[in-house]
Amino acid sequence: MIQLTSVSLPLSYTDGDLRAAAAKKLKISENDLLSCAVAKRSVDARRGQVSFLFSLHVTVKGDEKALVKRLRNDQITLFTPLVYAQPKVTKAPAHPPVVVGSGPAGLFAALILSRAGLKPILLERGKDVDARTADVAKFEKTGVLDPASNVQFGEGGAGTFSDGKLNTGIKDERIRFVLETLAKAGDAEDLLWQARPHVGTDRLKTTVKALRRELLENGASVRFSTCVVDIETKDGALSALVLDTPNGRESLPCEQAIFAIGHSARDTVEMLLNRGVTMLQKPFAVGVRIEHKREWIDRAQYGKFANHPALSAADYRLAVRPENGRGVYTFCMCPGGTVVAAASEEGGVAVNGMSRFARDAENSNSAVLVGVAPEDFGSDHPLAGVELQRKMEREAFALGGGDYKAPAQTVGDFLADRASTGFGEVAPSYPCGVTPCDLRNCLPPFVAQSLKAGLPLMGKRLRGFDRAEAVLTGVETRSSSPVKMVRDEGGQSPIRGLFPCGEGAGFAGGITSSAVDGIRCAEWVIAAISGE
Repeated sequence: MIQLTSVSLPLSYTDGDLRAAAAKKLKISENDLLSCAVAKRSVDARRGQVSFLFSLHVTVKGDEKALVKRLRNDQITLFTPLVYAQPKVTKAPAHPPVVVGSGPAGLFAALILSRAGLKPILLERGKDVDARTADVAKFEKTGVLDPASNVQFGEGGAGTFSDGKLNTGIKDERIRFVLETLAKAGDAEDLLWQARPHVGTDRLKTTVKALRRELLENGASVRFSTCVVDIETKDGALSALVLDTPNGRESLPCEQAIFAIGHSARDTVEMLLNRGVTMLQKPFAVGVRIEHKREWIDRAQYGKFANHPALSAADYRLAVRPENGRGVYTFCMCPGGTVVAAASEEGGVAVNGMSRFARDAENSNSAVLVGVAPEDFGSDHPLAGVELQRKMEREAFALGGGDYKAPAQTVGDFLADRASTGFGEVAPSYPCGVTPCDLRNCLPPFVAQSLKAGLPLMGKRLRGFDRAEAVLTGVETRSSSPVKMVRDEGGQSPIRGLFPCGEGAGFAGGITSSAVDGIRCAEWVIAAISGE
């Protein structure tokens, strides 16, 4: 197979145009082209024109290796598809392995274990998908969030209701397997060729249910409304998990458990620390969500091509470093999306973002974040970063009025150092409502100063980004975990049989990387059970 990169075609291209462009690049007849498939498609909006830029996978008649060698073009290379090799278990464990958490890390860990024939037990402290769907429908209709409902939104919440962005900066042979699995489960082949794959919150619910069906068909058990509140050990090794269940307290015998708990299960993190899981402070980032009218971003990115039927809502990625200041960057950009609730504790407000598959909401939003280092935590305690998050969330709760409204401010008022009293062209999308205020009252001074310096610089990179009518909503504190759990080369913590996993353990930074780490942890569990 041959891979072609940097193949440019107009927005109105056809499949025939793809074949013709591939043959032209290879300097062969179209009759000699056996197959031509899109590997990746991105939008090229440089130089005032907008087109699609493709990577293609093709097969041709004759000796492909000789053809590539003859052309001597670094945009034409031989390509071998990666095929994930499912690990096998060589002996049965005394007890089924347990996976704690059903976000991307937990789901993929359980999937690999189940395909190996181990019949894992998957524990989820929240409600099942259908019950959560009902909660979400009520939340979106009334704007009232019950903090005890375990309903989470956006990246970093429960995996059920993530936004579904699958782009990642890591390089790993397991990534293709993750994309193929999600594409098949969600009947979403576009995930395989999008430059920035995006499931969408609405499609992701169907995808999660399909993965759960496969787990059940493979003999796995899935238990909802079940929380791990303690662990039991024997001779330094895991022997049981103590559970809170709808039927009361239970001790579940267990010798291998993957803790894929996400970065917001603070009670479980504290329990693991107290039981001997070594943890280190880890840098993370905090800030706010910025909202613009979707049409503003589309015009800024696409110019006269904005609203072209072949184009989805425009996205962006910005990073600046103010003079003598900290870096400021955008994260989890949601084209045609909404700002959503991400708090997991009573008396706190945290925000995130999400988009449905169509990306057709009135606004587009993104996190604007500033890096936070351990020296900013004010303590050397492993969970000092968690306390910094909690402090900001409680201050945001109070500033919003104490009823789960979020504090918000226009960019113009923020840059002018004055509190907002209302909003203009951009209507804040946060469904619980917002309270106009001065966000400096819930942001650490160095974060506020960095944002003030960074927003105008971002406006120079993307026209209108620092527009006065844009809205800032606070606070964004859950960009990643402020804790890293120590594990050895076999993936185990100091407690043998306990495998920290995913974003909550400090080993991932998004859906795809979390899923990859879940797969890796499942491989380690299989190796441990097999005595390898």
